[in-house]
Amino acid sequence: MAIYRYDSSFEGFLTCVFEYYEQKPTSLSIVPNYNNALSIFDTKETITTDSVKAERVWKGLKQTGGAITTTAIYRAFLSEKEGIENTLLSYIVKLFKHQTSIEDYTDFDVVQIRKVVKMVGREKHRMDAFVRFRETKDNIYFATIAPDFNVLPLNSNHFKKRYADQKWLIYDLKRKYGIYYDLHTVETIELALTSDVNTPSKATIYFTEEELQYEELWQNYFKSTNIASRKNMKLHMQHVPKRYWKYLSEKRPS
Repeated sequence: MAIYRYDSSFEGFLTCVFEYYEQKPTSLSIVPNYNNALSIFDTKETITTDSVKAERVWKGLKQTGGAITTTAIYRAFLSEKEGIENTLLSYIVKLFKHQTSIEDYTDFDVVQIRKVVKMVGREKHRMDAFVRFRETKDNIYFATIAPDFNVLPLNSNHFKKRYADQKWLIYDLKRKYGIYYDLHTVETIELALTSDVNTPSKATIYFTEEELQYEELWQNYFKSTNIASRKNMKLHMQHVPKRYWKYLSEKRPS
């Protein structure tokens, strides 16, 4: 089996698709370059990301499948599910073969992609709802996330529209990159950040005194309005799953 290793970017994946059609291997597996679980008998090739080749594939997908199909392909890729590249490749091959979007919901690849796209969409909407900003000492509203899927690129437009009048930065601690809005454009950035940025011991280093006072007031308000006799943790966790508590001011340790 031929193995294409790539840099785990979407452009890199599209470059692999281009090379598949150029080289026409009988069997192929596309894997991110951090995946070391490969057989010594496989033929490995590192594919260098090429924006021109990637754009040609992307243009072809738009012409063949339309906006809905390309959106689904991109969102499925952002899931980072193991083997998603090969599911997408199989789907893309069928797409180009039939020269139209695939509506066969008995097709394995279609079913898998629809399932993953729904999961990614749900995670994207939860990040829209649960991200909490804190004002830093350099007047930037800052938030960290670590979602199950790489949804940060999908959150960009939502926060740009909602917080158009202030500078903000959302950083994905799991994938070590963030998006920064400077009142004009949104840019992707990388910082040397660790998860302890949110701990109480580090808070006074990064955040304004007013922000910490506001946070304390909000935590006190949340506690005072909580009626112990009416507490329903099962219902609460249905609406706000526990894995999202780390983003919420009212759940953060004092």
